[in-house]
Amino acid sequence: MTRWTTAHQRAVLTVAVLASFIAFLDGSVVNVALPAISRELGGGLASQQWVVDAYLLTLGSVILLAGSLSDAFGRRRVLVWGLFGFGIASVACALAPTIELLIVARGVQGVAGALLVPSSLALILDAFSGGGQARAIGTWTAFTSVASVAGPVLGGVLVDALSWRWVFAINVLPIVFALFGTRSLHRDAPAPADTHVDLVGAGLGIAGLGLPVFALIEQSRYGWGSPIIAVPLVVGLVCVAAFILWERRTPHPMLPLSIFRARNFTVGNISTLFVYGGLAVGTFALAVFLQQGAGYSATMAGFAIIPSSVVLIALSAYFGRLSSRVGPRLMMTAGPLTAGLGFALMTRIGEHADYLTEVLPAVAVFGLGMAVTVAPLTATILGAVDASRSGIASAINNAVSRVAGLVAVALAGSLTGSAVIDVDSFHQLVIAAAVAMGAGAVASAVGIRNPGAVAQGDGASVGERTGPGWSRAGS
Repeated sequence: MTRWTTAHQRAVLTVAVLASFIAFLDGSVVNVALPAISRELGGGLASQQWVVDAYLLTLGSVILLAGSLSDAFGRRRVLVWGLFGFGIASVACALAPTIELLIVARGVQGVAGALLVPSSLALILDAFSGGGQARAIGTWTAFTSVASVAGPVLGGVLVDALSWRWVFAINVLPIVFALFGTRSLHRDAPAPADTHVDLVGAGLGIAGLGLPVFALIEQSRYGWGSPIIAVPLVVGLVCVAAFILWERRTPHPMLPLSIFRARNFTVGNISTLFVYGGLAVGTFALAVFLQQGAGYSATMAGFAIIPSSVVLIALSAYFGRLSSRVGPRLMMTAGPLTAGLGFALMTRIGEHADYLTEVLPAVAVFGLGMAVTVAPLTATILGAVDASRSGIASAINNAVSRVAGLVAVALAGSLTGSAVIDVDSFHQLVIAAAVAMGAGAVASAVGIRNPGAVAQGDGASVGERTGPGWSRAGS
């Protein structure tokens, strides 16, 4: 069993976990603070939504550019930019005197957060190899997954005990620790003199991701037929097409399209689309139903999902190591199927949602499935491409997972046909989540190749043939 043993590896893992944990946590921690923010700063429901959505919109829009910057200018350098930016924006959020300034500061937070995730994963890929890399990615995925689940719990405690402003101010402490930790990291080599930033591609990519995401966020308020929705959606899709054409022709593309020739990279992202879409719908439905239907408090609804976090922390690194020995196909098939079974078990949850007999077993099985899934999925996708492209590869995968979550939650309302999630609509949503997980499992079972098989096939990329930790895997 390969372990990280050097001081540099320990520093890399600590900094990567801290930086990514902050970015993922801020996507969910603010939710339970919205009523308190509204009471103090004013603003209606639309303003509350934009406190959340400004962060998600800018993060999702900028993340591809952030990945290319990480590859071009160095992982440590871009990570430090992101940490400083996130810290400044967090202080601005905590001190915001008006709702408008809070929304602007949240948008800046999202831009800085986009710089953190691709750089942190790329640092891990640079510092670790073999089984140690798989285990490190398992640890990273465990904590980033926990951040999304634990956010509402932490937010509820901070709001109840102190103030909503501490939801943002609390970021400063881990950012200081992360910045201090970057001093132990190897310095990036100077950027080559011929380094180019694909500004046209960056602009098209930001518009192509940001405008459709804006339309998805706002369609529930204005409807698909409104020009406020239709125009950004159409313009965004045109920008996506223009982005692809530009990236095919420019000599220095932000996103080299050849990266999609790596079979495991492409199939892994298809699986990500289904798995994280199902994850978003299922966890959203559970958190809302426990409050609206079963009468749980916001804090108790957050605590109800904690067992899945415990399972993730305890087992993700183990399954990352195991995947490096048996190959990713089995893990990426069995994991989503198990998570889907957990969501299927949630159909047993009745009107009163007895925790010990109905909620806990389903949450535990769901958590086990995600523990089996997340590390092998991440390692397989990033191991399928050359290490020099790990920043943009990580950015693509994060963009896929976030857009999948946004689309899934946006469609949840139309699926149930109700403004309130009752028992029946809750069951519909968790069944949809189980089906999505099953689709992710099928995609992996059919499309993922264990690297021993890839090495013997045609058209395999160098990354697929020599990806991390797969040397003993067979088909």
